[in-house]
Amino acid sequence: MQRKLIKLVRDIYSTNEFIPLHAPTFKGNEQAYLAETISSTFVSSVGKFVDEFEQKIQNFTSTTRAIATVNGTAALHTALNLAGIKSGDLVLTQALTFVATCNVLHHMGAKPVFIDIEPIAFGLCPKATSEWLSENATLDADSQCRHKASGAAIKAIMPMHTFGHPVQIDELLAVCKDWNLTLVEDAAESLGSYYKDKHTGTLGQFGALSFNGNKVITTGGGGMLLCRGQVDGDRAKHITTTAKVPHPYEFYHDEAGFNYRMPNLNAALGCAQMEQLEAKLASKRVIAEQYANFFEDSDLQFVKEPDYAHSNYWLNAIICPDAATRNDLLETTNAQGVMTRPVWQLMHRLPMFADALRGDLTHSEWAEARLVNLPSSPVGV
Repeated sequence: MQRKLIKLVRDIYSTNEFIPLHAPTFKGNEQAYLAETISSTFVSSVGKFVDEFEQKIQNFTSTTRAIATVNGTAALHTALNLAGIKSGDLVLTQALTFVATCNVLHHMGAKPVFIDIEPIAFGLCPKATSEWLSENATLDADSQCRHKASGAAIKAIMPMHTFGHPVQIDELLAVCKDWNLTLVEDAAESLGSYYKDKHTGTLGQFGALSFNGNKVITTGGGGMLLCRGQVDGDRAKHITTTAKVPHPYEFYHDEAGFNYRMPNLNAALGCAQMEQLEAKLASKRVIAEQYANFFEDSDLQFVKEPDYAHSNYWLNAIICPDAATRNDLLETTNAQGVMTRPVWQLMHRLPMFADALRGDLTHSEWAEARLVNLPSSPVGV
């Protein structure tokens, strides 16, 4: 099986050289737009490509407002700030996620509560979330959700669309309504993914995208905050640009803001990448279909998009029957120059989050021991 898998991957990418997990491709107007930016001298946080990139993402996702940021973590930090998260607050999220999801909370002085995933899209489980709240939370006289044991305010639910597969948003929104919580979507991996025909990151109050070098499109480093409300969008733009009040020459800042502005150079790269986005997404679906067909009669299960969703298949994944099979697959493929990787170590296993509150994590631990990501770069674009 491993030998045949390595051959399949090499056939997909037509090379005997090292094959990365997800590499950026630049086959459009990237060099032209970068050259234009350099010629204009507007290479930093002011320039036409920043506005154009925001508009392109806004149009593609059908969100009310899109705000470009220096990276996806900055977008998520801004989203949580707008959601009213303060030091000491609790936010329900998943233990199976990339560490940036929880790092943001740590640096805000807030604390994650780790809830189990569901074993279809590997995102935050609505049932487990509801059950944890029923057992551990209460609504006070002001309808503020609070942790029974500590009295800490529980402010938000923050799911992550794992590998680009949309979580069960309607069910999570219902939990938010019952407990007066804000839904903030960590949509870092899911540009081009749709939940019931709506783009991820647009169903909660806020969403955050990433354009890191390993994402579907890249700006080198960069992110985008998606806002459902125009007022929130205007405020997001204000606080991410140092809260500077517009004036012909005076420097006046009306609150402590963030310098989270995306440089024009990065936005120029993003504009060129957006012109190829549809082709990249189409290529990735073809690759996913090739993997699905290959593993159809295997004891390795290919992770397919949920019935309710249209996924971007950012990273293709398989489920091994046990940890030993997973480890053998990882060692063999990487030794042969085909990059594969396990899923992230669960957040509660990391020293900075070891003491965080958590529910039963049976499905998370099961997935951690079995999931393997396969090379997923688009081909030809």
